[in-house]
Amino acid sequence: MSSNQPLADLAARDAQALMQVALGKKPGDLAVINARVANVYTGEILENQSIVSLGKWIAYTGDAPDGMIGAHTEVIDAAGRVVIPGLIDGHTHLAAFFNMAEFIRYAAPGGTTTVVTEAFEPYAVGGYAGIVDFLDSLADQPIKLFATAPPMVSLSRKLLGIDPQDLERLLAREEILGLGESYWQGVMQSPQRLLPAMQATLVAGKKLEGHSAGAKNGKLAAYAAIGISSCHEPITAEEALARMRLGIHVMAREGNVRRDLAAIARIRSQGVDLRRLTIVSDGIDPGALLSSGYMEAVVQKAIEYGFTPMEALQMTTLNVAEHFAIDHLVGGIAPGRYADLVLIPEIDTITAELVISNGRVIARDGRLLVAPRAHAFSDRSRNTVALPRELTADDFTIRAGGTAAKAQVSVIEMVTDLVTREQVLSWPAPEGCIRCAPEQDVIKVAAVDRRHAPGKIFTALLRGFGLRAGAVASSVAWDTANLIVIGAHEADMALCINRIRELQGGIVVARQGEILAELPLPNLGMVADLAMIDLSRKLSDLTGAVQSLGTPFHDPLLTLATLTGAAIPYLRICEDGLVHFKSGEVRGVLGADSEVARLHL
Repeated sequence: MSSNQPLADLAARDAQALMQVALGKKPGDLAVINARVANVYTGEILENQSIVSLGKWIAYTGDAPDGMIGAHTEVIDAAGRVVIPGLIDGHTHLAAFFNMAEFIRYAAPGGTTTVVTEAFEPYAVGGYAGIVDFLDSLADQPIKLFATAPPMVSLSRKLLGIDPQDLERLLAREEILGLGESYWQGVMQSPQRLLPAMQATLVAGKKLEGHSAGAKNGKLAAYAAIGISSCHEPITAEEALARMRLGIHVMAREGNVRRDLAAIARIRSQGVDLRRLTIVSDGIDPGALLSSGYMEAVVQKAIEYGFTPMEALQMTTLNVAEHFAIDHLVGGIAPGRYADLVLIPEIDTITAELVISNGRVIARDGRLLVAPRAHAFSDRSRNTVALPRELTADDFTIRAGGTAAKAQVSVIEMVTDLVTREQVLSWPAPEGCIRCAPEQDVIKVAAVDRRHAPGKIFTALLRGFGLRAGAVASSVAWDTANLIVIGAHEADMALCINRIRELQGGIVVARQGEILAELPLPNLGMVADLAMIDLSRKLSDLTGAVQSLGTPFHDPLLTLATLTGAAIPYLRICEDGLVHFKSGEVRGVLGADSEVARLHL
């Protein structure tokens, strides 16, 4: 039976047998004795406790397990160590780089037993079949993996809004807990396209995940009025408190995209109730997973930043479970819940010595004992780069459309490694073409549709990335089915895209006609077939190769992927043109001379 089907598990649960165990009339399958139990419901550490489970479920917690331990009961003597609930990551992105088996191999031994992931990435390139393929990879694993349905707030017109029939089918699935993060600007700009999906989700009794970066006062209230239940975008204690006061669960990020926990930890000085505060990763890269661990490291940081150990645990167990309305299943150590338990030395030392998930020991001393299930993606999911032909340097030509020596051009300027703005330049147009000038830190950037209008290309200028030579391209592009490529030389841009076409997904770096580094991502153009350590090494090689071309950014691959994203201000790109974050306008490169269309996000 699939471990991410809680209703099916509940239906099969023998409640009468659980009662018999709790009454001491029947032995359990597993018993943890002599434990100090972290009770996240009351905030207590209970001494000399026993936990007895039958199958996947806890039958008893208390100090007198008389009659519950039989000859065939597996007994674990905690010897005074602390037992905490299995940790929960309530917001992450698992359809990125690593395959599910490799993720679990390194995530579960640290004590994470439940994960909730976004799933818009596979839907963008594979539609309903693609997302189901991805969801199938979550099933029958040693830990519980849930997902949210994709709202599809995208810059690409063809991807704007999820198909209502697809949403209906997804909401009927037990592992789908709600509708994923819906960028507030998009909702405000196109309510007629997005509100029906949000209403359908609420009617189905499931959650609306939010993304309210920059929203304040009336705009934030309007967003909350839709029924938004969470937001992982606050970067200060003040922003977190503003959302918590509106009943929104705040998810403090501590992962590879953002690290906001230290700033948000200052909320403790406000003396407010923290029941609507949770901690999430929002994604973790393979290198960090290998070197630092997963949610156990996040809990440890929360303690270092001033939260009490109990508060830190509640924010990664019970608070998350209550938000998603699955606290009757996970989030605490109590009868009737899944037997998800982690033995640690002390309450403030989050080092998992033993991990129990679904009532069985799955990891000991950092080593996984139960093999994750490997998932084979379908042929369709392994063929998502549908470009009709190889590209050439000429495909990235930007024509000025006149005979003037110069043209007014809109340029994407990097303000930080993630935030951009529009810069309008008077730019040379020799022979009627707009060329890049890497010596002035102005290069080309292009979005290439790989799935819905295969081969449709829009090319613009990019400033501030630092690339002085070569090109880099990726099939990992936020909120879209585009390939994204930047380059100082058009021939290298074409080489990178053509290589990704051959690989059917990946990241490629080239210079002067030579490929410097590459990473195949054949599954949906996002997921590798590699072992985690090999994946980490290849990503490191790619990062080094891009940095060798001049960029100063710490994670240039992330910067590249966000250029198509609909969530980060201010100027982005898709296959239709340049898109202004606030207005939603789609424009060409040539400013006032270009055709302007209104894109309702």
